[in-house]
Amino acid sequence: MNHLRTVQAITLEGARAMAATAEQFAVERGWTVAVAVVDAGGGLILFHCLDGTQPASREIAVLKARTAALLHRPTKALEDGIAGGRTALLTLPGIVALEGGAPVRVNGVVVGAIGVSGLASAQDGEVAAAGLAALGG
Repeated sequence: MNHLRTVQAITLEGARAMAATAEQFAVERGWTVAVAVVDAGGGLILFHCLDGTQPASREIAVLKARTAALLHRPTKALEDGIAGGRTALLTLPGIVALEGGAPVRVNGVVVGAIGVSGLASAQDGEVAAAGLAALGG
């Protein structure tokens, strides 16, 4: 009997493609950001930080990516939920409820996530979306 399952995961090459596309998008706009890519369990695969990015954005980018991966939803959904009165979301441990984190899905299954920080949340979300586009997602 087979007690193992086969799972898809973001490769380092895929993480590099996402980060490069996100960075290019940001640089073209004169934006400075930190970009993190994690696997489905929130484990860090790749981290890049553009020169001039505020120091706090380093940790925030990683936490946004982990939040999106572990909760299987964009961090904007959490931000919107809190803004809409679902303050119980604030009790979730270790999450960041600010736009800029997005899960990567393959055939409906979360295989990782990207997190971006350094700008206003909506801009972080634009950069993350650009990174996702590198994988066709």
